[in-house]
Amino acid sequence: MENLRYTASVEKWDTFEAVLSGFQDGNPFKDYTIYGVFVSCNERKTVDGFYDGNGRYIVRFMPSFEEEYEFTIKGTFSSEEYRGNFKVTPPSGINHGPVRVGSHLHLAYEDGTPFHCLGTTCYVWTHQSAALQEETLKTLSENAFNKLRFCIFPKHYLYNFHEPISYPYEGTPCDSSGLNEDNIVLFGDNAIPEGNHWDFQRFNPIHFQNFEERIKDLRALGIEADIILMHPYDRWGFSHMSPEEEAFYLRYVMARFSAYRNVWWSLANEYDLFFHKSVADWEANAREVYTHDPYGHLRSIHNCLEFYDYSRPWITHCSIQRIDLYKSSELTDEWRLRYNKPVVLDEIAYEGNINQAWGNISGQEMTRRFWEGFVRGGYPGHGETYQHPENILWWSHGGSLHGESPARIKFLAEIMRQTPGSGLIPVKGEWDEVVGIADNGAYAIHYYSGFRPGFRTFSFKDNHSYEVDIIDTWNMTVENAGTFQGKFKITLPGREFMAIRIIRK
Repeated sequence: MENLRYTASVEKWDTFEAVLSGFQDGNPFKDYTIYGVFVSCNERKTVDGFYDGNGRYIVRFMPSFEEEYEFTIKGTFSSEEYRGNFKVTPPSGINHGPVRVGSHLHLAYEDGTPFHCLGTTCYVWTHQSAALQEETLKTLSENAFNKLRFCIFPKHYLYNFHEPISYPYEGTPCDSSGLNEDNIVLFGDNAIPEGNHWDFQRFNPIHFQNFEERIKDLRALGIEADIILMHPYDRWGFSHMSPEEEAFYLRYVMARFSAYRNVWWSLANEYDLFFHKSVADWEANAREVYTHDPYGHLRSIHNCLEFYDYSRPWITHCSIQRIDLYKSSELTDEWRLRYNKPVVLDEIAYEGNINQAWGNISGQEMTRRFWEGFVRGGYPGHGETYQHPENILWWSHGGSLHGESPARIKFLAEIMRQTPGSGLIPVKGEWDEVVGIADNGAYAIHYYSGFRPGFRTFSFKDNHSYEVDIIDTWNMTVENAGTFQGKFKITLPGREFMAIRIIRK
């Protein structure tokens, strides 16, 4: 290969890539360094590169300005230094930059466009067959989800006892034949059987190449890749690496993926099920992430039974799994006040019909929880766990959706897009309603959840006119009720899951 190949032109917030040849002897993942220095009129940034196998070294960079850049790439990977320049053009299409924390504890793209987060979960979809991965992407393209949670490491859990298509390290796994939920612990300190042989100093580039192709596929669809860096559901030993091995892994991931604008970092899924780890261990890993991500992508950590302290400064938003059997998104406004950060409800239970309580709520209940989360100023997340003859459950493998909530979530996405500003701010309403306002109170949604009043009266002590819509969140209809002033009465159909939208004219 040529000694240096690189992108001649790239959009703002897109990914510049330089590919170089270098030394291959010893262990190139560990024995050699590579980094790039990028300079423009308004920016100077130093970024780590990484080894991609077969003598290939790569440096990636995400530019923040529309101007000419110069770069220098050096390190012990080669006896030479490399220089070049490239042009950054304006962003186009759906390229709005990385998602950041915006105003009023909401999320927005870097260019200021509101990001109305509607997430879903497919933990190990990138570990499935190419055909199933393509099916997942097609399903995502047909729905409203704009954030996807998924894991770098394979997962050992119910419905997940087959081997992945690749592993993140060089080595061999234990013999998994005959493993099922009846004969092996699902997670925890005693969950790792003998027979795994991994070199935690040598990554498997094929695994990471496939993973980053999926990140790019999601980017093309306008979907954020919420990357789960660690999880406890493991029979291969990846959850029991030493602190030094974990730091080495995290630095590699930051160098490899951070230049993609659509990545978020989830330090762990259900961190509190790593029984051998302390908060100090997680804080050390967090330092590796925020120190080696030069772009400051969104960062959080996900719980099972016990919340992490989301007030810690490195955490940009709350990544919450409900810890109450019944209450989930109903507590969104309380969490906003407690942590003073955006609340992303990454697990409010899953629509499905499996035996586990977290995976058998109805589509109607999922839809209700989404509206509760939205009106209370948060960002609800979806998941689906319907039984399948081949154990292909969306929550883990991707594939196709079978539930009733995705269509309703798509309807909600349109309501969210019509909401002015960055999102709703919860305010006190009547005892049987949830109220969110925007645009300094000129826009309001009153949501009645499981209550079903036959009418509702409103009174405004000003001279403005108010346009009123009746929203049926389950039947997905919006009916204009007219324009009113002063005190007026709105008749409702006496059904559950209705909402009233009021817009000051």
